[in-house]
Amino acid sequence: MYTDHVIDTLNDIIQNCKDGELGFKACAEHAESPALQKLFGARAMECREAARELQAIVYAEAGDPPTGGTAAGAMHRGWVKLKAALSANDDKAMLEECERGEDRALARYRDALEEDLPTEVRSLLERQRLGAQRNHDQIRTLRDQARAAAHS
Repeated sequence: MYTDHVIDTLNDIIQNCKDGELGFKACAEHAESPALQKLFGARAMECREAARELQAIVYAEAGDPPTGGTAAGAMHRGWVKLKAALSANDDKAMLEECERGEDRALARYRDALEEDLPTEVRSLLERQRLGAQRNHDQIRTLRDQARAAAHS
């Protein structure tokens, strides 16, 4: 049986995943490029699946996992919508916001992995962190390309 501390750590990451899912959905709705819409939609599904994996563990431990994101995530999504409205759905702006979101996600995974966790939980979180890192790196590359294109 996991301690309350482990359940709390998992619940924090679940909220992080839900923030990612909802944030990527918001960016998909506001992106101009069909390719970015597809990419953001796929990332939203990956975040949803990561949350489900963690929720299953929390349920198995008789815990109560969160089903939504954080207030900070809601504010970020509001900012995405505002920025989209002000920038005429500029894809570079959406990529910049996604990168900020992925920066926060990586920080939360790093914090969680500093905790004393059971081996199987640590392995799952490390696998998910690597996925978030790949997302971040891809988003950063696309953002850099969009910045370069804007300056040409």
